[in-house]
Amino acid sequence: MNTPPPPRARSRSVSVAALAAVVLLLLAGCSGAGDSRLDSGTDGAQADTARLRIALLTHAGKDDSFWELVRKGAEAAAAKDGVELTYANDSDPAGQAQLVRDAIGDRVDGIAVTLAKPAAMRAPVAAARAAGIPVVGLNSGIDAWKSQGLLEYFGQDESVAGAAVGTKLNGLKAKHALCVIHERGNVALEARCAGVRKTFGGETENLYVEGTDPDAVDAVLTARLRQDPGIDEVVTLGAQFALDAVGSVKAAGSKAQVATFDLNNDLVKAIRAGNVQFAVDQQPYLQGYLAVDSLWLYKTNGNISGGGVAPVLTGPAFVTRTNVAAVAKFAAAGTR
Repeated sequence: MNTPPPPRARSRSVSVAALAAVVLLLLAGCSGAGDSRLDSGTDGAQADTARLRIALLTHAGKDDSFWELVRKGAEAAAAKDGVELTYANDSDPAGQAQLVRDAIGDRVDGIAVTLAKPAAMRAPVAAARAAGIPVVGLNSGIDAWKSQGLLEYFGQDESVAGAAVGTKLNGLKAKHALCVIHERGNVALEARCAGVRKTFGGETENLYVEGTDPDAVDAVLTARLRQDPGIDEVVTLGAQFALDAVGSVKAAGSKAQVATFDLNNDLVKAIRAGNVQFAVDQQPYLQGYLAVDSLWLYKTNGNISGGGVAPVLTGPAFVTRTNVAAVAKFAAAGTR
């Protein structure tokens, strides 16, 4: 099925450093201290972290609850470290590339970026490096971050996660899995479904839907389930799509079960109610937190997580009806 790319969704907002940063600024003013930014080449000095500026630039679409978790984690790290955080997102790869160029022009101290469309990000990432701005990756691009010269990477190995889902479906005696891809060309989503296919003993097919249009997702998925009553498992790649799939299964009169990647509070409730079998949690809050904190550590102490040669994995972890209670309170607080 061929579907057009999702419409461009672009938003920008700025989160200024929290109270700790203000206090640091006041103290610096009272003491007469000047700008003492510290890069990785300085040993043993005290950095003026209140002046560090970090940009988090993602490929998130509009009103995506997953990315709100990433952003919350990044804001928590920024508040702890006393840095100024700018968050911006654009689902169009050319738009995201321009966000990186804008950050370079603003002379930020560090950039955290997703590589959902690695080819589009190659030139702007190289420009950031040429400008002496450290860049770390998160969430998407585990196979591209090293070749593009990023310092570190924080996220889930989507191929490994997909393979784990395929193995779990074997244990659940599924026979025909429909893997629903909500963004065509996103390397992370494609890797998830490819991983499922690698280990799943039954039949696997990909279904491409327009993730930015919930009505279209429901219509396409419902139609496919009606066409083939043999589909007994729907695997979605985002929490909100799993919730949509539950409705589609009912509308189609299908007996298929629903499983998903990613987690949010509503999905936790669906697992507890038995409407969704399981979720694969890659801990988006942790991804945002580690990305920002790692840049602060690099600038103030020269630290590089994973030594710059290995990714820092934040998943996968299965959340099922038997263990969902352990994460429920965090999900309710909006951090899982």
